[in-house]
Amino acid sequence: MSGQRVRNPARLLFRAALGSRRAATAAGASARETPAASSSSSSAAAGAGTPGGEGKKNVVTERHGTIMTIGINRPEARNAVNQETAANLLQAFTSFEDDTSLTVAVLHGIGGNFCAGYDLKELAHNPTSIKLEQDVTKCPGPMGPSRMKFSKPVIAAVSGYAVAGGLELSLLADLRVVEQNAIFGVFCRRFGVPLIDGGTVRLPRLIGLSRALDLILTGRPVGAQEAYEFGLANRIVPNGQALQSAVELANQISAFPQQCMQGDRSSAYYSVFDATSFTEALQFEFDAGVQVISKESLPGAKTFSLGVGRGGKL
Repeated sequence: MSGQRVRNPARLLFRAALGSRRAATAAGASARETPAASSSSSSAAAGAGTPGGEGKKNVVTERHGTIMTIGINRPEARNAVNQETAANLLQAFTSFEDDTSLTVAVLHGIGGNFCAGYDLKELAHNPTSIKLEQDVTKCPGPMGPSRMKFSKPVIAAVSGYAVAGGLELSLLADLRVVEQNAIFGVFCRRFGVPLIDGGTVRLPRLIGLSRALDLILTGRPVGAQEAYEFGLANRIVPNGQALQSAVELANQISAFPQQCMQGDRSSAYYSVFDATSFTEALQFEFDAGVQVISKESLPGAKTFSLGVGRGGKL
């Protein structure tokens, strides 16, 4: 990956879809829902605020140096995502992707659960609330950012339930920091709700087809330890510490030379999802890597020659 950031080819389409989606959401929101935004005093807003700036926000973003945290804030529904929240999440992640000063995003759930999937109560009471576009390049996914490709790392800080569409959102991340009480699962299996936010695409690539089918076909719950053994969880931390640990990990990643790290990350994704042959994957790796040698590798070699970072020390 070169010094210039690789753009998602569907970015402009995402923006157009986001505008129409937010307009539809504002028109169809129920009386008990508050038109919410994602914002903090230290970050850009991720959605239109309520009149006068009052009311709960369904998605809350905060900036910690070069790290952006994105919190789903519907604890009364175990952070299930409705149309409004999906639009807020999409805008938050678009803001992260577009801001060159941000290096890592951390997605988490507020109130003890990561995300319980799509809000089936909203769907049951208002079947027309969900708009589905068959062409995946023309519209965000039902859960919001699930069809995006990122040029920078994303970490999921998982507590409580990460099930159905919530599992799919966790699969957006490069890494998952998981609390001991976390539960993953395709819980939508029992209700006839399909995985249409990348679950059947990302999960087999992440943990292998056999294990993915175990989750997809049975809809059974998977705890933190089994998720770790599967490779679904990358770290297990005590309850209540996922967000803090994820931010610490994000800061560690952000301390590395960024162009080199992003290029290697891009090459890994390309080899898994896009390359048609081993040779093509090797060529992409070389083309991305050679561009950072003069900018980061040579200065890094000089630093190494001075004795910094030897013996595997970070």
